[in-house]
Amino acid sequence: MTVVIELEKIKALLKSVDVVAAMKEGFVQYSNENTVVPPVAELLFDSPPGDVHIKYGYIKKDDFYVIKIASGFYENSKLGLPSSQGMMLLFHQKTGQPVAVLLDEGYLTDIRTAAAGALAAKYFAPKKIKAIGIIGTGIQAKLQLQYLQKTNPCKSVWVWGRTKENTQKFKDELKGDFDIQIANTPAEVAQNCNLIVTTTPSESVLLKAEDIQPGTHITAVGSDTSDKQELDGMLLQKAAIVIADSIPQSKTRGEIYQAVSQGFISKDKIVELGKAIQNTDLQRTNDEQITVVDLTGVAVQDIMITTAIYEHYKSDI
Repeated sequence: MTVVIELEKIKALLKSVDVVAAMKEGFVQYSNENTVVPPVAELLFDSPPGDVHIKYGYIKKDDFYVIKIASGFYENSKLGLPSSQGMMLLFHQKTGQPVAVLLDEGYLTDIRTAAAGALAAKYFAPKKIKAIGIIGTGIQAKLQLQYLQKTNPCKSVWVWGRTKENTQKFKDELKGDFDIQIANTPAEVAQNCNLIVTTTPSESVLLKAEDIQPGTHITAVGSDTSDKQELDGMLLQKAAIVIADSIPQSKTRGEIYQAVSQGFISKDKIVELGKAIQNTDLQRTNDEQITVVDLTGVAVQDIMITTAIYEHYKSDI
């Protein structure tokens, strides 16, 4: 019998899951070619602007396969709705029978993305964090900051948002846990921070190469289609290390796609995250290096988090 797990139950079960560890295992399996992950399917909308991603796949010799549908409609706030929506579908790998429908409303996509950001910072951020910079003020911006506390704790934060209202709201909601400064420009964030996360759906560059201090690590989260771009291609050219969560996906989407397409870097410069976290030679070697991790979102993340929630659900019955 197929079970339906609703959002509140998912949130309760999630408290028992080490999501950062699950993301690490998933990326390792992916880069070691132990998964089947087809190209992302997507629907793009103009009015209102939005995108729907369909990601799916399985880990070889595992019990399940997963299909995830997740959307981002960026004017939903005007309607009093969150920008993220969606669900996860879990099936038996050997029979195709539906096992579970997780009505997560896009929440698990947000969580697994934030956990991947924490994982990236764990391996590529400098040892001493002066301040964390957040570009963007939405759900993902908040979650990235919160999940970074698991791997790179730092309470000093600079944030930039596209509207003063949303930026002030971000500060007000989190000021009890963090010392938050509002920046007038993305460049001001970079001037004060050596760990930066970009989380917007921008299609024009927000951070330029000349903005970035030596030793800065950047996790780029927002650019997950072929049109979005938050980082100047010259910034990736300047970086000592450029990491893709998925090299195949980086050929069609994300910051790496933009930088390669514009001739700023070659494909040879790119290392896949699952390989890099297994090999210290591929990680940061000093605190003067600029590092960039480009997270476009990989189905193996959805496989890991959906399976973990379902397993905890079974044990909780």
